[in-house]
Amino acid sequence: MEDAHIVDLYWARSETAVAETAKKYGAYCYSIAHAILTNAEDAEESVNDTWLDAWNSMPPHRPAILATFLGKITRRIAIDRWRTRSAEKRGGGELALALSELTDCIPSGKTVEQEVADAELEAAINRFVLSLPLTRRRVFLCRYWYLDSIAAIAKQFGLSQSSVKVLLHRTRKALRTYLEREGTL
Repeated sequence: MEDAHIVDLYWARSETAVAETAKKYGAYCYSIAHAILTNAEDAEESVNDTWLDAWNSMPPHRPAILATFLGKITRRIAIDRWRTRSAEKRGGGELALALSELTDCIPSGKTVEQEVADAELEAAINRFVLSLPLTRRRVFLCRYWYLDSIAAIAKQFGLSQSSVKVLLHRTRKALRTYLEREGTL
């Protein structure tokens, strides 16, 4: 079913919207949640929470790209669940490692005054990522959006793990330079 039709089902408050969304995007959302949580049950719950959040968001929101909309919801829910879980048991994993790699590039801590600065930072990061060559962009997104392991990225792109680490290091360094030049750091 086409995304526009699925969105129309949400707007019409038809319960088939959730079933169609799950059929088309269930595996996609599950892979995002599982990469963050590394637990099948938590990933399933996050995906179910994604459907609820989508139901509550449409209307009034009408997403232009349904996959991106659902991916962002799933990612946010899974990260929130991971934070709750890690606050309880301070575990490791790809999320903690990936976020720690970005700490030098992105400021932490959020205040009310930072809302505008956060939007500017997001726009600057988006411009930076879009300016990257395709392979470098995909590697960066695999690591920092989908939270894939270095080994999985190396396998997917036919690179050595060392090459992936160097590529990511250089990209993070370029991101930091870009953000400093943009005045967002």
